Amino acid sequence: MALSTEEFDMRFAGLDQWSDADFLTALWEGQMRAVASVGPMIEPLARAAAGIADRLLDGGRLIYAGAGTSGTVAWQDAKELGGTFGWPEDRTIVLLAGGVDSAPGVFNSAEDDRDAALFEVNRHNIGKQDVLIAVAASGSTPFTLGAVQAANDAGALTIGICNNSDGALLSHACHGIFLDSAPEVVAGSTRMGAGTAQKAALNMLSTLVMNRLGRLFDNLMVGMRAENTKLQGRAVRIVGHIAKCDAAIAQRALEQSGFDIRCAVLMVRGQTLQKAKEILASVNGNLRAALEYKG
Repeated sequence: MALSTEEFDMRFAGLDQWSDADFLTALWEGQMRAVASVGPMIEPLARAAAGIADRLLDGGRLIYAGAGTSGTVAWQDAKELGGTFGWPEDRTIVLLAGGVDSAPGVFNSAEDDRDAALFEVNRHNIGKQDVLIAVAASGSTPFTLGAVQAANDAGALTIGICNNSDGALLSHACHGIFLDSAPEVVAGSTRMGAGTAQKAALNMLSTLVMNRLGRLFDNLMVGMRAENTKLQGRAVRIVGHIAKCDAAIAQRALEQSGFDIRCAVLMVRGQTLQKAKEILASVNGNLRAALEYKG
């Protein structure tokens, strides 16, 4: 199988002798092409997000699988969901070939270990309520394909993201997302164009999923965990904006709610903390629905 991500692009012959400015311009243009490759996948990403959200609303878990650069890009997306949207870590699993803390040699060779992926899928009891997002630049990485096949067999919803049009991942996953990021400026260095395209696609996909789960209000992160001074200040501004109150009232409601933004908004609107929690639980945490609640 010919891999576009492994091709030698002769436009960059002599790259090692180019001026620094021309060298960086070539890399920049490669990054721009990579981001542009996500555009044609808007509709497939939207369909995948709808399927993911349905499973998660039913109590499913979100699993990411990958190896090498693709795996670390997936791991980063998974890691950011808790702080940004309040998505629970106990409902997020990352299957990274060799593990997050693996040594360099193990990190690279582990991508060929298909059996390790099968073991991890079984160990985590991945099933029909769950979603597995698999990422591989080539679309043929044994670990990643093994994870998708095992998840499919278990009835999970699978999404495959890759950068080669004939990557097996596209046909093996329930939703195949092809990112045509083109041959790399530095041939085969998929940490560059392919990795950038994957990160953009994953960021967009997971953000849309979290929106469908009610963790945004307008363009505000109402599920955010306010775990430091900067984020607490942001939480005050969010509550003040939505509840139309001054900073002191927003601060007090946030302190009383343990800096739960959605509860704080409802408290400013006249609900007790307990009632705010009950209302939010009844509408799957969707603040807009909670504000319209008539029960």
